[in-house]
Amino acid sequence: MSISTADAPREMARQMCKGFVHHDRRNYDAAVEAFEFVDRLQFPHVESENIHLAATAFVDALWAKDDVEIDHLRAGKLDRESLRGADWSPVRKEFRKRAALLGIEPEYATLKTDGWRQHKLGGDYWTPFQEAQILELRAALPEAEYPRKPKEGQSGPGPEALRYVLGVELHDMHTPHHWKQAEEAMTPYFEYVVSHHENV
Repeated sequence: MSISTADAPREMARQMCKGFVHHDRRNYDAAVEAFEFVDRLQFPHVESENIHLAATAFVDALWAKDDVEIDHLRAGKLDRESLRGADWSPVRKEFRKRAALLGIEPEYATLKTDGWRQHKLGGDYWTPFQEAQILELRAALPEAEYPRKPKEGQSGPGPEALRYVLGVELHDMHTPHHWKQAEEAMTPYFEYVVSHHENV
């Protein structure tokens, strides 16, 4: 992939945001392409075919999530009570595939699924999303500890994991202005990843 290390973080952030927008617009192939771009630079130690399959599994998880939601729409609105007892295993299955392909701890699949479930139920989705991103970062940076803090706040999730959740929050606003803010928020996340790969 031909992109400079200086330009990579912003383009990764842009493609990450585009992937979610493509998902919102039901553009499956474009969503896979966007997330695959990010994964190729985030996981340079993973085989090319596995990168493609992992990005596809991520998109398949989002589509499976949508299928769960559609099954619990009543008069155009989510029935949270019935959704509470829904079967989310198809979503978890796809996140499990992604985790296996990228070398992420299996708990990632449960955390991501619970995050999306709580996102729709009105519960605490930010905590499982943060915890899932910690696991993804540890897999992307296999030689590094994450989060690595000099002194205080050792129980925190780390700034990059928080940036990911901020990106989700901004995406939820569903305006181009907020998508741009999400791109700005996520750029330092990928700067951290790219700089680590440069220095290994």
